[in-house]
Amino acid sequence: MSIWFFSPSLAHLNAMAVGTIHEPLEIKFTEFGDDYVKATMPVDKRTAQPAGLLHGGASVVLAESLGSMASAMVVDPQQFRCVGIEVNANHVRSARSGVVTGTVRPVHIGKSTHVWDIKITDDAEKLVCVCRLTTAVLPIA
Repeated sequence: MSIWFFSPSLAHLNAMAVGTIHEPLEIKFTEFGDDYVKATMPVDKRTAQPAGLLHGGASVVLAESLGSMASAMVVDPQQFRCVGIEVNANHVRSARSGVVTGTVRPVHIGKSTHVWDIKITDDAEKLVCVCRLTTAVLPIA
């Protein structure tokens, strides 16, 4: 059973990202199922730190992008908007090249807050980063 209030196409999700931080970092939504959304981001000069590793901040951008989109998809967008209020990240392995993939799944979907678990893996499907995002669900005035 799907958790989504609405299920847009991947083309719709990616179109919503036009003109946002997703464009310069090439974050692309690639898949969603009944309780998850996936997106990818290249590991290259745009997302690397000076030492040549994937920048932790870039991982957090990917994680917050996934969690925020998921949060927006479980509420009625005519009545509510969701905003991030806390994000944390544990960087467990470095990535130097290729593409990382983030997968978001719910931990808690409440009336006023949502909590999301985001796992980011490398091309070999090894865990690079694990994040938790909390969003506030606010009524549209």
